[in-house]
Amino acid sequence: MIVALIAACEIGFWVLLAAGLSARYLLRMPRLGLGLLLCEPLLEVVLLVATVLDLRSGAEPNWTHGLAALYIGYTVGHGHRTVKWLDGHAAHRLGGAPPPLGPPRHGMARARHEAKVWLGTLTGAVVATVLLQLAIWYVDDPSRVTSLESWRFTAWRAAGIHGLIALSYFIWPRKAPAGEPEAVTTSKERSHS
Repeated sequence: MIVALIAACEIGFWVLLAAGLSARYLLRMPRLGLGLLLCEPLLEVVLLVATVLDLRSGAEPNWTHGLAALYIGYTVGHGHRTVKWLDGHAAHRLGGAPPPLGPPRHGMARARHEAKVWLGTLTGAVVATVLLQLAIWYVDDPSRVTSLESWRFTAWRAAGIHGLIALSYFIWPRKAPAGEPEAVTTSKERSHS
């Protein structure tokens, strides 16, 4: 049941996103579009409530509950950035706005950008860890929560790997091609990001 609900939330996320952006830019109804986009966090609330109810009804804590916590954490950490990125592209393609600026491609500007993205992953790991710990306390049986405990490790392993990748941009910053300033994003790069 939880896996199906996670899939439904993911599909719902993209459906609400498409509906919100379509209302904003195709139908020229920005308030309706904003309202639809603001409904997206409700999907995570539904998933959280369903997970709690599943555990409350006596379900054995397993990988599906851990996956739900990671999914909610990821959405909290990266959902806003994803919506903002797609909104910029929809405004350009459908609303006549200029192309959105892409991330910096070189130097310390790129490293700072990667660090900001990593902060989203870190936020997701923290949210997932809190949700998993609350579930562990709720179940209150050390012999039944091994799966939930392993998902905490998964969340932090993902944050650690992403952190190392982000750190590599500071240690080995990409150099701009000859003749191109480091912090400038070209219009060609903007259109492909």
